[in-house]
Amino acid sequence: MATKQLPSIDEALAAFDPVLGFEVHVELNTATKMFSSAPNGFGEEPNTSVTEVDLGLPGALPVVSFEAVDYGIKLGLALNCSIAETCRFARKHYFYPDLPKNFQTSQFDEPIAFDGWVDVELDDGAIFRVEIERAHLEEDAGKLTHVGGTGRIQGAEHALADYNRSGIPLVEIVTKPIVGAGSRAPELARAYLMTIRDIVRSLDISDARMEHGNLRCDANVSLMPKHADHFGTRTETKNINSMRAVKHAVTYEMQRQAALLAEGKTVTQETRHWHEATRSTTAGRPKSDADDYRYFPEPDLVPIHVDQAWIDRLSAALPEPPHQRRKRLKATWGYSDEEFRDVVSADVMDAIEETIAAGASPAAARKWWMGEIARLANHAHVPIADIGINAEHVAELDGLIQQNIINDTIARQVLGHIVAGEGNPREIVENRSMAVVSDDTALTRAVDAVIEQHPDVVAKIVGGKTQAIGALIGPVMKTTGGLADAGRVRQIIIEKLDLNG
Repeated sequence: MATKQLPSIDEALAAFDPVLGFEVHVELNTATKMFSSAPNGFGEEPNTSVTEVDLGLPGALPVVSFEAVDYGIKLGLALNCSIAETCRFARKHYFYPDLPKNFQTSQFDEPIAFDGWVDVELDDGAIFRVEIERAHLEEDAGKLTHVGGTGRIQGAEHALADYNRSGIPLVEIVTKPIVGAGSRAPELARAYLMTIRDIVRSLDISDARMEHGNLRCDANVSLMPKHADHFGTRTETKNINSMRAVKHAVTYEMQRQAALLAEGKTVTQETRHWHEATRSTTAGRPKSDADDYRYFPEPDLVPIHVDQAWIDRLSAALPEPPHQRRKRLKATWGYSDEEFRDVVSADVMDAIEETIAAGASPAAARKWWMGEIARLANHAHVPIADIGINAEHVAELDGLIQQNIINDTIARQVLGHIVAGEGNPREIVENRSMAVVSDDTALTRAVDAVIEQHPDVVAKIVGGKTQAIGALIGPVMKTTGGLADAGRVRQIIIEKLDLNG
């Protein structure tokens, strides 16, 4: 169905109410995998971080990672869930080339955490409570790379299997059906995913980097006619890999389903694939129900027993909830609503907090992370976290500016040299002789030359148009390669033209 034929969101909402549900998969940053001693890393050569357990070889027996269970309980508590006194793993059977065992070891009817909730803050500060059905532990599958065609399974010539990811610990967070969001459903989808990301990062249990695949979201969407007492048929858009994409995917599915229902057609219960280039979804496979997976208890793993002392220990160490933290930081930093919203959207709140802790002012931290550093990251087509600049760099840069060793123009150049791997700001300034020129002899010589070269500008300034001084400062800055102390240059010009009296 072409996008131009779809009704608008307002048209869809005039006839239907959206019902949402999310399944968020969080890869845990444990030292080893869920059921084996293989290292849990990212970016290694294919099929090097594996053991016989990950490859499903005959006779290989799994052993549960205590660290992963610990992380699962932490996350359950942060989601205000009840923690099961006893939970166990099950085998979920389905064939995937990147699951050598032909089943996934997961949790079915006995999850580690259940019946929780999380408060989600929307753009205007409104709080929407999302109820959590369960958070359960499981293992990730491997990764297939489809060769030929578009890189997707359709039209590919063959596929390459990398089992490094197979067996990495996951927590899957499943919400209860979310009703009542109305026109804010797409916004809620994005805000919910951001909240989950913030929670797992604050717990230090996952890097939560969507571009690395260690935070993935499946979005369930259905529509029900106004005043209906039952839900519509849902679709599940799989493996959405950005905050922006989940918002657009929910929007598209609401419009697509509304168009079908308005024509008297039915919505097929199925998985859908998200296409960022067209901001649309296409059909995947018919959605299976739990019975289709033939769950049964994993015979090679004993149940996990969680006592109250274990829960109390982890509860005492829980960090501040994300929306409370944002409220506190916004007030402490003195940012406007718009400034803070931009900081959150750019995913630099943590970087700014670390920069301020390292000694920079809130205004300077925001200026550099939201300005030149963001520009450099965008130019390099990499996430801002991967640009090679850290909080200590920015705080040191701000310190050099405050000490009048460099100015903003030089600082932007220094940031580029940091990205190039030339060291920290002070080293770069020293090695490249980038400190501002504040020596009066050199500056006076440059000012004299510029005054002589621009008599028309001098006449305007002497005649009372003092704002034209900037037309003389610019050439002086150019003469010194941007290294002149602009404030001192201005003062020398005023003294030379006898403007103080």
